[in-house]
Amino acid sequence: MHWFLLILSAAAEALFGIATFYSRGYTQLWPSIGAVAAGASTAVLLAFAMKGLPLGVAFAVWSGLAAVGTVLFGIIYLGESRSPLQLSLIATILGGVVGLKLISPN
Repeated sequence: MHWFLLILSAAAEALFGIATFYSRGYTQLWPSIGAVAAGASTAVLLAFAMKGLPLGVAFAVWSGLAAVGTVLFGIIYLGESRSPLQLSLIATILGGVVGLKLISPN
């Protein structure tokens, strides 16, 4: 259950970043409201996930998955760079996340 909450929290963090981008410096109402809601959600979900996961593992997985989510959004929807080096580095982050899950006692 804690891992599920952690993944939801990372998704909310990615949504926070995306909504913040679309808020254009918090000058657009609905993206700004979405950013605030996603930011609150990510904080609450991360706190609950950390009840059953080590701090370092939880934070590393949370930040890694959120970063990968925002990068993939940029690649797919905003036409950002998709160089082989960038894609391999994203895969490295995902490999680290999977590795942390595999060695985590919880």
